[in-house]
Amino acid sequence: MRTIALLVAALSLSGCATIFDKHPVGNPDVPEPAKSVDLERYVGTWYELARYEQGFQKGCEGVTATYTLRDDGKIGVVNRCREPDGDIDTATGKAKVVDAATNAKLKVSFFGPFYGDYWVLDRGDDYDWAIVGDPSGRYLWILSRWPDPGEDVFQNLKARAAALGYDTGYLRKTAQP
Repeated sequence: MRTIALLVAALSLSGCATIFDKHPVGNPDVPEPAKSVDLERYVGTWYELARYEQGFQKGCEGVTATYTLRDDGKIGVVNRCREPDGDIDTATGKAKVVDAATNAKLKVSFFGPFYGDYWVLDRGDDYDWAIVGDPSGRYLWILSRWPDPGEDVFQNLKARAAALGYDTGYLRKTAQP
C-alpha cells in the first residue's frame, strides 16, 4: 500500500529533480516566502484544497496535515489521505525550521535523515490559508483551515498562486468530505 509519506521522500529528492520527478516545473522562478510565519499560529490542522498531482499522492482525497510544536523545538507532522479504496493512509513525521529569520522555510522528514523542502510561500494574515511549495517549482499545495471555505476563496487563492508565478493549470482540486 502506498503511503502519503512518499510526499516527503519525493521532496527530499528535489535536488535530483531531473532524475526522479515526473511532474513538470509549474514555476521556474519560485519566489522567496512573502511573509514570516508565527509557528504557534501555524500549527493545527490544515485541509488541502488543491495540489500539483504527484504519483505518491495520486487519487488522494480528504487530505489533511496536522502540525504540533514538539518539546525538542521541532514540529510534529501528521498527514492523512483518503485513498481511492476508502482506506485512510496516515504518515507521521517531523519538521525543522531552516530559516529562523522568517520561519517560512522548513525541512520535513518522514524517513530518518531524509528531509524535503517545505516553504510557506504565502499565508493569510489570520492564518486561515497558506500556499506551500518548494524551491524546485514542481510542488504546490493550497491549504485552508476549513475543508470548504467556498468557491470565491478558492478562486482568490488560485489567483494568488498564479501571482506567485505558478501555472495553475496543473492544480488538481482536492475533494474534502
